[in-house]
Amino acid sequence: MPTLKTKLQGTDKITMHMCTIPSAAITQAMAAAGADAVFVDLEHGAIDYESAHAMIAATSGFACAPLVRITENTAAQTKRALDLGAEGIVFPLIRTAEDAEKAVAHMRYPPNGTRGFGPFMAQARWQTGLMSYRDEMEDKLCCVLLVETADAVENIEEICAIDGIDLLIPAPFDLSTDLGISGQFDHPDFISAVTKIEETAKRAGRPLGGIGLQKEQANALFSRGYRVIAGVDLLWLQHCVTEAQTWAEDATQ
Repeated sequence: MPTLKTKLQGTDKITMHMCTIPSAAITQAMAAAGADAVFVDLEHGAIDYESAHAMIAATSGFACAPLVRITENTAAQTKRALDLGAEGIVFPLIRTAEDAEKAVAHMRYPPNGTRGFGPFMAQARWQTGLMSYRDEMEDKLCCVLLVETADAVENIEEICAIDGIDLLIPAPFDLSTDLGISGQFDHPDFISAVTKIEETAKRAGRPLGGIGLQKEQANALFSRGYRVIAGVDLLWLQHCVTEAQTWAEDATQ
């Protein structure tokens, strides 16, 4: 079964869904539906570490990589999420090449990084031995960076040059807010920032991911060279319920 890292090194288009609802059942349903990856959101959702562990475990048996978005780029948070069995980390608020270097280092054991050793739950998730986990899993883990600040845009060339980055995701809500034009995705400053990210990532050979909640959005991203489209469990649920509501309203008229 190919890992997410392997998929990202190819040319296929990939789906990844953000899980904000603390539910192993929902995560399992997404994995069973064919999602290439999910990422458990510890930054903005209602998920605690116990729920995160259950959600990661719920992807077992499916070709769906369980990632975790941590709240800040620290060795402690990275270590804990990986030790729960995550196949990768989504790092928020990367601003500089130094931040990117730290993110990569947090995911690897010494002498190549700073991760502390204790994959007691991870070795069970990946069916390795405790001491063989490092050799079997370290090179399969994915490092995903969110590009969501003006500083990151300014430093994007240096960020893209850091070895060990598997995926870059321009985060439109945070990025537009940091630029002082929150939600104005048609603003020239926002378009310029995203274009700079896209062009730099393409030159550096770094895959890009973006939010694609409708087919038109997804196709637009793919046409600009994006490899990954991302959805959100809560927004998918709201969309489906809203659509079903129109069916009832139309039938009533």
